[in-house]
Amino acid sequence: MPGDSTKLRAQNSKKNNFNEKKIAQHLAYIDKKLDEYNAELAAADEENKQIIQAEIDKQTQRQLNYQALQQQLEDTGEKQISTTDPDSRQLITRNNITEVGYNVQTTVDDKHKLIIDYKLTNTNDSKAMGEMLQSAQTILGTTGFTALYDKGYHTGSEIKTAVEMGVEIMTAIPSVAACAPNPDYNFDRFDYNNLTDTYNCPQGETLRTNGNNYLKTKENSTYYVKHYKTTKCQHCPVKLLCTKNAKGRLIERSEYQQYVDINKKNIEKNKNLYKLRQQIVEHPYGTIKRQWGYSYIITKRGIERAAADVGLIMTAYNLRRLFNILPRELFKTWLKTLFFVFRLL
Repeated sequence: MPGDSTKLRAQNSKKNNFNEKKIAQHLAYIDKKLDEYNAELAAADEENKQIIQAEIDKQTQRQLNYQALQQQLEDTGEKQISTTDPDSRQLITRNNITEVGYNVQTTVDDKHKLIIDYKLTNTNDSKAMGEMLQSAQTILGTTGFTALYDKGYHTGSEIKTAVEMGVEIMTAIPSVAACAPNPDYNFDRFDYNNLTDTYNCPQGETLRTNGNNYLKTKENSTYYVKHYKTTKCQHCPVKLLCTKNAKGRLIERSEYQQYVDINKKNIEKNKNLYKLRQQIVEHPYGTIKRQWGYSYIITKRGIERAAADVGLIMTAYNLRRLFNILPRELFKTWLKTLFFVFRLL
């Protein structure tokens, strides 16, 4: 049962989306213009003073507007403000290209490519998987399924949620940003001993922890890690192949590492199954966005109305799929039953 997301543009242009940096740039520009106008005003004759004063008043009002946005950011703790559709956010779509919009999370049935569930958000994928799996469990009444997700969902806390639910999780593993100078000494070449809570390096040395937990922040996530190291690094003949750190190799183990390891083993055992993810989950998006041209939200009154907007198109997609899957007479009977239920509501 794969899950994925797609971005839909909101009725809010980039021009009407602001963050702290953008507001500061506008305020700096206004300050500069006000200085220029005030200097001109001091040297102007009576005929031009009224025109210059009008420009000063205009820039002063713009300054007040941006200061109000700045204060709103500070008061709410938000990182962005959208002034047309207040819940929309600037999100990365692909290759660092951004759009102001929403992120639609979906869970898809592998057999018929029906949409099991959807959720509209204004954040990225990193914290979405756990909630979508819990919702799928409620809808299906079971956790007896395999969940397939791309690397955007690879977050330790979310993988932990899946494992503890009893779901077989397969989330693509992102490439490691910090690698050893020689790949033979990358993190995955260090063997963890669960009984002694130590790591064994490729040279046979043991890295130990002092037992302390250190808080680490990565993007929007905070979690604890332990540090593992050994004094043997200082005289190791392959030190320069293993680390650039003058003090020796440092291994960080996340509090979620055991769950991340389970996910990795699941993928290694079922590589062919994971390859099916994209062709299953991309079917709804290909139909809705490419064939039907639905790539933007119609409403501009917040996330709840936008979610209803998306819900209608998702329902239309499922009805179209059922029309293609079910025998015609059975489909007609199903529709009659559905309409009867709606009359009772």
